[in-house]
Amino acid sequence: MDLQLRGKRALVTGSSAGLGESIAQLLAAEGAAVVIHGRNIDRTNKVADNITSAGGSVSTAIGDLSTDEGADAVATAALKDGPIDILVNNAGVVSHQSWTDATSQDWANIYNANVLSYVRMVHRILPAMKSKGWGRIIHIGGGLGIQPIKEQPHYNATLAARHNLSVSLARELKGTGITSNVVSPGAIMNPMVEEWLINAAPKFGWGTDIEEIKSRAAQEFIPNDTGRFGQPEEIAGAVAYLTSRYADYISGAIIRVDGGTIRCL
Repeated sequence: MDLQLRGKRALVTGSSAGLGESIAQLLAAEGAAVVIHGRNIDRTNKVADNITSAGGSVSTAIGDLSTDEGADAVATAALKDGPIDILVNNAGVVSHQSWTDATSQDWANIYNANVLSYVRMVHRILPAMKSKGWGRIIHIGGGLGIQPIKEQPHYNATLAARHNLSVSLARELKGTGITSNVVSPGAIMNPMVEEWLINAAPKFGWGTDIEEIKSRAAQEFIPNDTGRFGQPEEIAGAVAYLTSRYADYISGAIIRVDGGTIRCL
């Protein structure tokens, strides 16, 4: 399927690793000119080089989105070659502090990094997008924003805020040709998660085979209809679909890619 992304420019925040990297790689493979964003120059350039080697069109933007100055630098670099058609807000941080451990300042810090960073980029990218009369804004949320757990409450709350602001933005963009949606991942496998599972396996009696460990962990920690963890490419696929013209009639939606972990109508 041709997603008709040739000629489009996409900025994916937090794309120097992880989900953002997978999203950027797929959008580039579909023909979009992608701006890779990160705080570390070497990691950011490595992702960009990989996309170039695969025949993609790519540029980079370096900056810390938790500050206005950093957001300004990223926006300036991203807009240097013209308006951005697709903004994927993905950058953020995770904290595993509990209700007891997380101070009010910890709450403020993670809200700034995970929510205000999204707002900063919308403010800076949206005006030029409006001038074209077409655009896509996609926010990466998470299942813990829908069904929070007792752990990491401040992080859970930032995911809920991302969902809320995205729907509010969709209402604001009525009639502009620009849509705003959320992709909400479930538990996604990555090298960090795999390392944690291997280290935790003896404690839980999951055996030594990595595939058995993953299966047992999925059953006990994230029971879902697929019986497994998700893959970064599956999140990227949902994002890519929402960027395409096939998704013109989708706005203000929360697309869950979680194997059925979240059980709600």
